Amino acid sequence: MQLKRKVVAFAVLLLLGSADVHAQNDKTELSVEKIMRDPKWIGTSPSNVFWSEDGKKIYFNWNPEGNRQDSLYSVSADGRNLQKVSAQERRNLPAQRGVYNRAQTKKVYEKNGDIFLYDIKSGKAQQVTNTVERESSPAFSHNEQKVVYTKDSNLFAWNISNGQTVQLTDFKKGRKPAEEGKNPQRDWLKEQQLTLLQIVRERKEDKEAAEKQQKLDNPTRPKEIYVEEKIVSSVTLGPNERFITYQLISRPKNAQVAIVPDFVTESGYTEDIKTRTKVGDAQSSYEFFVYDTQRDTAYAVLMNDVEGIYDQPAYLLQQEAKASASTNAAESKTKKPEPRAATIYGTYWSDNGKHAVVVARSADNKDRWIMKLDPATSKLTVLDRQRDEAWINGPGISYGPGAIGWMPDNERVWFHSEESGYSHLYTVNVNSGQKKALTSGKFEVSDARISDDKKHFYFTANKVHPGEKHFYRMPVNGGEMVQLTSMAGAHEVELSPDEKKLAIRYSYSNKPWELYVMDNKKNAKPKQVTNSLTDEFKAYDWREPEVITFKAEDGADVYARLYRPENPQQNGPAVIFVHGAGYLQNAHKWWSSYFREYMFHNFLVDQGYTVLDIDYRGSAGYGRDVRTGIYQFMGGKDLSDHVDGAKHLVEKYNVDPKRIGIYGGSYGGFITLMAMFTEPDVFAAGAALRSVTDWAHYNHGYTSNILNTPYTDSTAYAKSSPIYYAEGLQGALLICHGMVDTNVHFQDVVRLTQRLIELGKENWELAVYPVEDHGFTEPASWTDEYKRIFKLFEENLKEKK
Repeated sequence: MQLKRKVVAFAVLLLLGSADVHAQNDKTELSVEKIMRDPKWIGTSPSNVFWSEDGKKIYFNWNPEGNRQDSLYSVSADGRNLQKVSAQERRNLPAQRGVYNRAQTKKVYEKNGDIFLYDIKSGKAQQVTNTVERESSPAFSHNEQKVVYTKDSNLFAWNISNGQTVQLTDFKKGRKPAEEGKNPQRDWLKEQQLTLLQIVRERKEDKEAAEKQQKLDNPTRPKEIYVEEKIVSSVTLGPNERFITYQLISRPKNAQVAIVPDFVTESGYTEDIKTRTKVGDAQSSYEFFVYDTQRDTAYAVLMNDVEGIYDQPAYLLQQEAKASASTNAAESKTKKPEPRAATIYGTYWSDNGKHAVVVARSADNKDRWIMKLDPATSKLTVLDRQRDEAWINGPGISYGPGAIGWMPDNERVWFHSEESGYSHLYTVNVNSGQKKALTSGKFEVSDARISDDKKHFYFTANKVHPGEKHFYRMPVNGGEMVQLTSMAGAHEVELSPDEKKLAIRYSYSNKPWELYVMDNKKNAKPKQVTNSLTDEFKAYDWREPEVITFKAEDGADVYARLYRPENPQQNGPAVIFVHGAGYLQNAHKWWSSYFREYMFHNFLVDQGYTVLDIDYRGSAGYGRDVRTGIYQFMGGKDLSDHVDGAKHLVEKYNVDPKRIGIYGGSYGGFITLMAMFTEPDVFAAGAALRSVTDWAHYNHGYTSNILNTPYTDSTAYAKSSPIYYAEGLQGALLICHGMVDTNVHFQDVVRLTQRLIELGKENWELAVYPVEDHGFTEPASWTDEYKRIFKLFEENLKEKK
C-alpha cells in the first residue's frame, strides 16, 4: 500500500513536472494570437528623443510599465539617473521644435498656439503672445532684434527690447472693392451723382484726403493685398526687412473628393468620410510673390524664362511624335508652347543677408531647380537643374523643397542630388555657378546638417551596407567621412547642444529600438540606457534573418531577408512577403516597422516554411535606378523580382516550386494580386491585404509620379492595374480590407470583387474589417486576418496527408 502511494505520488510529480515543462515551452512557442496582441506585450521602445536646452538631460517617451500611454522620461547626459519626468517639469519644458539665434543662446518656439522666447543660460521663457488665436512659425529677424511670426496668414514682428508688435503684411480675402468688376450702368450713375451734387463731390474729396493723411501718419502700415480665395503660405521676411516673399495656393473648385462610408458609428447612422481626389483630377496651383515694402508693391516671380520650363516629359513627346505623323505637321508647329506648372519654395537667405535662393519643382515632378533670386527685380538665375524622366525623389530630396542650407562662406548653398545615381551632398556657388560633389559612391546620404562651429557636416549614410545606417562626421568642404557609430543595424542620432554627446536610438534585426548615449568620438563605446523588452518577448529565440542577394532576370542585384528552418525539409513550402509603400526598405539589419510580420515569419519558420522578404525594384536604400525601376509599369520589374526570388528559393534552398505562396499589404497587396493573376505557375496561394486594384483610383501625389496621369498615359495604368488581369487567377486568393480605409479605399476591392464574380472565379474569398482604416489598430482584426493567412498557406502549400 505504501509502495502504491509512492508510485502514485511519483506519477503525480511526473505529471506536474511535465506540466511545468509544457508551461515553459508555451512561453517560447508562437501562435498567431500571441503575436497579434497589443504590441505592449513586446515592450515599448523609447521614442521622440531630444536633449534639454542646456544639454544636461536627454528626454524621451517610454512605457516600461505597460500603461495605456507612454510617459516622458529623462536621463542625464552620461546615461545615469533614469527617471520619469514630473508633470510640473514637463509643463515647463520649452517646445521641442524651434529656431535658435546664431549664438545658440536664445530660442523662439510655438507652444499651445502662442509664441515664446527662451533664454538658454537662465532657463527662463518669456511669453510673446497670449491670445485665443494661433500664432505660429516663429523666427528671429536677421538682426535678431525681433521675433517674427504669423497669425491668420499675416506676418508680425515683436520687438525684443520694447515689446512693441508691428504687423508687416495685410493679406485680405476677396477682391479689392474697386476691382469687384465694372458695371457700366452703375459707373454712369456714380458719375452723374458727382457731376450734379456738390455735397457728394465734397464728401468724396474729404474721404480721399483723410485716407492720404492716414498713410502719412502711419507710413509703416502694410499694403492691403487681396488674395481672393487663395491660401497664403510660406511668408518670409528678408534680412533688411524690405522684401517679404510669400506663396499663394489656389484650391481647385471642380475637383471631386472621394467618399468613404463609415458603417460602425456612435450615432448608429452611416457617416461619410471625405478623403481625397483621384489621380489626374484637378490639383492645387501655386504662385510666388515678392512684397517690396519700400515701393509698397507686390509682384509675381515667374518661371517663364527658366531653363527647361518648356521641356515636355519624354513620354508626352513620344505621344506627340506619333500623333503628328498622322496629322498636319504645319498645324502642330503653330501650337505655342506653354511653360509647365511649377511650385517655388523658399526664400532661403544667406547669413550675411546678401543672397537669396529658392527651390522650384515642376508639377509633373520631372524637374527640380535651385535658383538665385533677385527680389528687387524678381529675376531667377538657375544654379542647378535636376532632371529625371521618371520622377525626382530620394533621401534629402523627397517631394518638397528638400534639404538645403548655406555654407559658412555665404557664397555657396548645399543640397542633395541624385545626379550620380545616389543621393549625395553637393554645393553650388551662387555667383559663379560652380558645383561640387562633397560625397560620392554607391550609397545614400540623408539627414545632413552643419555643425554649430561650421567646421563639419553630420549625416547618416548606408555606406557600410545598404541594410545598415551609420552616423558620420565630415569636413564641411568634403573629405574623409568619419564613421562615428559601429554597431551593425541602424542608428537614429540626436546631437547634444554642445555637440559632445550623441543620444542614439539603435536597433538590430531581432532587437527592437533602445536608447544609448555615446561620446562624439570615433570608436567611442555606446552605453545602453533603456531595457524595454518584456520577459515574455525575450523568452523566444527570435531569428536573425540572413540578408542575401540574388540576381534578377536583367542582372540587377536584389537584396532580401531570408528566414529558414534549422532543418528544412526537402522540397518544402515557402512564403514570399512583399513590403508596402513601394519606396520603402525592409531587407535591412534593423528592427522592422513590419514587426508583426517579422514575428509571423518566425512563426511560419517554426511550422516548416522558408520565408523570403524582398526589397524589390522601387524600394528605398539602393539609389535612383532601383527607385525608378517601376516607372510606367508597376507590376513589371517589381513583380519579376519576386518571380526571380521564387526561382532562387527553388534552385538554392530546395523549395518545392509548386508550394510557394505570397502575401503583403498595400503595395504588397497590389503585387500579390499581380502575382496571382499573371504568374499562376509560380504562386500557388496569395493573401492580398488593403491592396490597390486599379491605380486610376489611387491618389495623385504618389501615383502621377510613377504612372503619369490616366488621361495622358492610359497604357501605363492598364499595364499596372490588377483589375485588368483578374481572368488569370488560378491559385487560392485571400483578399482582406478595412471598410474605412481612407488611403486605399474599400471601393477598390468592391470593384475587383464584382470583376471576379463576373469572371466566374471560385477559388477566392474576401474578408472585410468594418472598423479598420488602412493600418489596422485592433488586435482582434490583426488576429483574424493572420489566422486566415496562415490557414490559406496551410491548406494550399502543405502536402496533403
